[in-house]
Amino acid sequence: MSEAKSGDTVKLEYTGKYEDGTVFDCSADHGKPLEFVLGQKQMIPAFEKAVYGMKVNETKNLVVNPDEGYGAHRQELIVTLNRKDLPPDMELKVNEFLEWQQPDGQTGLAQILAVTDEEVKVDTNHPLAGKKLLFEIKLLAIENNE
Repeated sequence: MSEAKSGDTVKLEYTGKYEDGTVFDCSADHGKPLEFVLGQKQMIPAFEKAVYGMKVNETKNLVVNPDEGYGAHRQELIVTLNRKDLPPDMELKVNEFLEWQQPDGQTGLAQILAVTDEEVKVDTNHPLAGKKLLFEIKLLAIENNE
């Protein structure tokens, strides 16, 4: 039976939890398995590293520390925006997320921390930054791309 290696397209089911057991993401919620090519850095480093060498139907549990996941939570990524720079009809609620354009052209999410008439304080860290994450993964399929 073959093992997952760099360049293979893999399909897997996963459940991601916080340390307290709360589920933050699950492939079943998306209605289809997660699919990606190993070795192309499409996934966080620890997740991708765990899939290398897995066989079809193998299950694995992994713990992802921030340095191998979404990085540390960085205080400098909490920023204050001028309310006038945002569309006047935009609904702003604490703990909800705004989409914003990152310098590299990608779209990011910023969590709203506080709103006043003049300012909006947002956290542009990845929502999972600074958190230890627990994953259960099951490899469903390996497609050799050679």
